[in-house]
Amino acid sequence: MATRETNLINPNAEIVASSQCLMVNVAAARGLQSVLKSNLGPRGTLKMLVGGAGQIKITKDGNVLLHEMQIQHPTAMMIARAATAMDDEVGDGTTTAVLFIGELLKQAERFTSEGLHPRLITEGFEAARDMTLEFLDAFKVPQPKIFHDRETLVNVARSSLRSKLSQDVADKMAEAVVDCVLSIAVEGEPIDLHMVEIMEMQHRQASESTFIKGLVLDHGARHPDMPTSLENCHILTCNVSMEYEKTEISSGFYYSSAEQREKLVESERKFTDEKVKQVIDFKRRVCQAGDNKTFVVINQKGIDPMSLDMLAKEGIMALRRAKRRNMERLALACGGTAVNSFDDVEPSVLGYAGRVREETLGEEKFTFVEDVQQGKSCTLLLRGPNKHTIDQLKDAARDGLRAVKNAIEDAALVPGAGAFEVAAYRMLQRRKSAVTGRARLGVEAFAQALLTIPKTLAENSGLDVQESVIKVEEEQERDEQPVGLDLTTGETFLPAAEGIWDSPSVKKQIISLSTVLAT
Repeated sequence: MATRETNLINPNAEIVASSQCLMVNVAAARGLQSVLKSNLGPRGTLKMLVGGAGQIKITKDGNVLLHEMQIQHPTAMMIARAATAMDDEVGDGTTTAVLFIGELLKQAERFTSEGLHPRLITEGFEAARDMTLEFLDAFKVPQPKIFHDRETLVNVARSSLRSKLSQDVADKMAEAVVDCVLSIAVEGEPIDLHMVEIMEMQHRQASESTFIKGLVLDHGARHPDMPTSLENCHILTCNVSMEYEKTEISSGFYYSSAEQREKLVESERKFTDEKVKQVIDFKRRVCQAGDNKTFVVINQKGIDPMSLDMLAKEGIMALRRAKRRNMERLALACGGTAVNSFDDVEPSVLGYAGRVREETLGEEKFTFVEDVQQGKSCTLLLRGPNKHTIDQLKDAARDGLRAVKNAIEDAALVPGAGAFEVAAYRMLQRRKSAVTGRARLGVEAFAQALLTIPKTLAENSGLDVQESVIKVEEEQERDEQPVGLDLTTGETFLPAAEGIWDSPSVKKQIISLSTVLAT
């Protein structure tokens, strides 16, 4: 009956029996798992995606892959959307979440094929999730003074970035990412990462990406005689038109002689020149002779060539048509207030920057506003020889910024390198007796699924999977320490001592989300 009704609604719908439907969903999750499996960890491989128009994207970021891949199966699509939503929330853990969901369904399939009802498995999953989250709170390492511990924050950023970039680039980027977050952060207040401007320059090497204490604007001055480098700069941010403007309504000016036309043009020019002279007079007022102060005007609206010429003769650097987001960030970085009129303008509206310089790259110009006064906004400047490298850096920088933000806001860290997953597996094996009946098999399946993370890390590093996991398990049983797997040597080690950390909030999201989707 249901089949007939479904066909009436959609004649092209595919109808599958309940047992087959379960197998199809498991196959979809495992298919997605197999695609992302080789990405996990610092030894994971890069994927190259080729679009329909021939565009190429090279990445190992799970979030980017799931966004770019064209997924048709509804279950696989749901997993991908949920994993990318988690990335939007906490900034990392996409690949791990997909692997864990696939492994949960794989373990569940083992029991359902023997006749166990799916409802009993999901009860076991939910009980295991609650126990694992409780264990996570006890396992994490509190870091109450992490805001002032730069070395630990660099280690957190490095752990995140090394899984997406080469080691030397990741280590340099980690320093820049931590500088960006500490520049805008205020202890005890939420961190707004929108105050970090990510600017791209396609030249040099990726390892030359750097933190700029200030802003980088993607345009420069439009007059050849304007200074290209100034120090001890007063910054005037404004939204005032310094050019001829058309009226907002349809209107016209009529004249009957050449003299009348000349008077009309002269009056229009005079109106604009008066505004420019107000700026010049204000500059002379705040920049006295001998005090080594200079003056920069950054305007959201236009400045015509004659006005630019007047400002250049006065030694003022003027930038026109600045983006609105940059105007807001300039006020936060340099201090001061954006003005909408030059009438009665006071020195209190000015910002300050230690240096403003212009850099030309081919046909493009960039203006660097550096050594700013307030520093509530900053720039992460990404350099690379080609677009693929810059895109990869951009995706990794975003995850690095979120990792540092999470560490500060959580004020706690979890030892990485598979230490938590093996410890949680051992805990579930000990405590599964607390769950009665056949639901205990769901707890067993959940525990086995947790081991997919250290197993995949070992596999991607060319190590023996079973031997590596057993080594970590035995070492933890012997010392009761959060021991992880060294992916270089294949031996056990203490991740905390080597500065390999994960975020508690990311782990919490992975465990909660994966259980919800699997059930």
